Amino acid sequence: MKITVINGVNMDMLGIREPEIYGRTTYADLCEYVRKECGLDGTELDFFQSNHEGAIVDKIHACHFDGTDGIVINPAAHTHYSYAIHDALKAVSVPAVEVHISDINSRESFRRGSVTAPACKAQICGKGLPGYVLAVGMIKSGRYEDIR
Repeated sequence: MKITVINGVNMDMLGIREPEIYGRTTYADLCEYVRKECGLDGTELDFFQSNHEGAIVDKIHACHFDGTDGIVINPAAHTHYSYAIHDALKAVSVPAVEVHISDINSRESFRRGSVTAPACKAQICGKGLPGYVLAVGMIKSGRYEDIR
């Protein structure tokens, strides 16, 4: 099984940006953690991070053609306004689970809405890095539920 983990804007700043919210774990640490927790059964994990909306859209499109079985996506700030990412997720036949390290529903009012979640099978918020592992598990099992 092949799962692509897509991370959006500022996720490359994990460990530096607002550590009181996101912790001190770096983006490299996040990738290593998910690979260690989820790749032991032979699952192929492809990690992608970009600060550019169009690059994320291109990566989602590529998942349709490269044999990707599922997408774990943290659109980050794009969550709240990117209809382009929403439309890209809807355009492909690859199931996606949206993940957020923090609980976007208990933060600033502008963070509480997601325009990308309706294009996903489920949304996981506020579970930290283990949220990524939960998302991979959902894709592997084909059973989806929102977790907040």
